[in-house]
Amino acid sequence: MTQNNIKIAVTGGIGSGKSTVLSIIGNSGYPVFSCDEIYKELLEDKKFIGKIEEEFGNILSEDGKLDGQKLSAMVFGDFDARQRLDSITHPEIMRLAFEKMSLHRMSFLEVPLLFESGFEKIFDKVIVVLRDKEERIKSIIQRSGLRREEAVLRIKSQFDYDNFDFAEYYVIHNDCSKCELAKKTLNLIGEITSIK
Repeated sequence: MTQNNIKIAVTGGIGSGKSTVLSIIGNSGYPVFSCDEIYKELLEDKKFIGKIEEEFGNILSEDGKLDGQKLSAMVFGDFDARQRLDSITHPEIMRLAFEKMSLHRMSFLEVPLLFESGFEKIFDKVIVVLRDKEERIKSIIQRSGLRREEAVLRIKSQFDYDNFDFAEYYVIHNDCSKCELAKKTLNLIGEITSIK
């Protein structure tokens, strides 16, 4: 790791508040990026869409853009299809993300499926946002309008953040007000930036 190009991942389960933490970091002046936003950017790239089309067939809408609903229907509940899609999208997302991050002395990337994809190894540091499961469920319901059972299923389908030892990573416990969360986040960033 060089002191001039430090890449830090921000991750956590659905409803944990990782986007809020990333926003706090961004508002404090650091360059921040999001895998979801980078994916949206890639969807404007015909070559990228072509790779997905080659693998899955007709996934375009009438205007020639990727039809997200059609693609989701193809991979939903199909582990093999999801793996095939991830093997196309994940490397491209990381390639473009690292291209953007390489322009900064220190930058942060929100990575929803960090541990599922084994990407924790390619970052200089990792920040994990943890939150009580009930609070996560409430957040998902509020944000997405899902029923409780659906929210619970979303959490169960992801990496098990409740039973993993995060001792080697930086951890932020999102168990407080947004104001307190901002303090925790900025204190942690101060700790990270003070390490030589």
